[in-house]
Amino acid sequence: MTILVRGAELDGTRRADVRIDGGVVTELAPALDRRPGEAVLEAHGGALLPGLCDHHLHLHALAAHGRSLPCGPSDVTTPAALGAALSGARADEHGWIRGIGYHESVAGPLDMDILDRLHPGRPVRIQHRSGALWVVNGAGVAALGLTAGDHPGIERDTGGRPTGRLWRADDWLRERLPRSRPPDLTETGERLARLGITAVTDATPDLGQAAIDALTAGDLPQRVLLLGVPLGHGHAALTASVVAQRGLPLGRGFPAGPHKIVLADSGLLAFDELAARIRAAHGENRAVAVHCVTREALVLLLAAFDETGTRPGDRIEHAALVPAELLPRIAELRLRVVTQPGFLAQRGDDYLRDLPPAEYPDLYRLRSLLEAGIPCTSSSDAPYGPLDPWAVLRAAADRRTASGRTVGTGERIAVGEALAGYLSPPDDPGGPVRRVRPGTDADLVLLHEPLAEALRNPSADLVGETLIGGTPVISD
Repeated sequence: MTILVRGAELDGTRRADVRIDGGVVTELAPALDRRPGEAVLEAHGGALLPGLCDHHLHLHALAAHGRSLPCGPSDVTTPAALGAALSGARADEHGWIRGIGYHESVAGPLDMDILDRLHPGRPVRIQHRSGALWVVNGAGVAALGLTAGDHPGIERDTGGRPTGRLWRADDWLRERLPRSRPPDLTETGERLARLGITAVTDATPDLGQAAIDALTAGDLPQRVLLLGVPLGHGHAALTASVVAQRGLPLGRGFPAGPHKIVLADSGLLAFDELAARIRAAHGENRAVAVHCVTREALVLLLAAFDETGTRPGDRIEHAALVPAELLPRIAELRLRVVTQPGFLAQRGDDYLRDLPPAEYPDLYRLRSLLEAGIPCTSSSDAPYGPLDPWAVLRAAADRRTASGRTVGTGERIAVGEALAGYLSPPDDPGGPVRRVRPGTDADLVLLHEPLAEALRNPSADLVGETLIGGTPVISD
């Protein structure tokens, strides 16, 4: 398919015509003649950008999100409201109610006994908004066989009785729930495209073969990089950088990115185990992407890297709390950070309530990371954080909570600096900004307005056209 984009603004500085042929940008010029039969896309001076890349989200959880019951603020704020929501919820085809987004402000630390008082009849499973915890009621405990379960994430009381709380047990839980087909990603792909997103990194850990097949089956138009491909997998040797060097398509068929390791808040890995996992990934020529939210986890991780060494592409996921004294060491180790300032807009008031003021400057740093020379990019962590990249850009720039308070004024960055992260390559988060140039993939987003206006007022409403591989995916 050949497309001529007329009158697009490039790099925020000049207008040009752009020809796309065979999924690649082939020509740029102040004016190009239309070829016979060539489709024409009138830009009217709107900015033509490389498509945005969300460097950390969870595709299947995002697809399932819309079919789940909201169980946390602002949809549900009291125990009575949660009970009413569960009573009125529609169960799935297997009789289960699936809730999401729970926070302790609703009914305290949720467990089986509390859920049984709220909704004892049908099996219920509710995910904490962090994504790290599922809670089931008594009917759910029985259906899953938790009493005899052997997963280390099954929480038990002092008598050995399950509390209904399951920590980081998604794979175990999935195996014991009635078998369902993986969520259809078609609608998710359309939603991403309407936001201008043409590439994503799925950060779900420990993917099984069925999940890998579903994520790379072609339902999603976006290019996909998977962090959860297990070590020893057939695709593991083909890291994203190797794929790029060979001129192969990133995503379907070659999904392995850095290897995801979770340093869970609920229980850190032992030092030797963490070091062994890093060495194993490096031994397969894969970098690592390490979930790291707390100060303790970050200290442990840096100590492990001191022991194992680092390789290009090693990255810290989230980096929710980074003490200033650790910035030089992160830079020395040549690590990169994929963080989520959108959480400040979504949960910032909770952070200001729950954390000591001395830790406020350490939350979701941006400015100090960049000034320390650490490659850094914002991302969504959707569905646990806000998916809209334009909202994330605003959060990076103003760092305002829902109530209007500011978290870490000194960590603000300009919208353009935040956009640069979304324009960095899928396999090089925080790396050089991609440009619209001859020979580059025609993964593009055309805005209604010039870049300067988009930077003044970032909004998803600015997205007019999204093309992936030269094919229009959405049109305003």
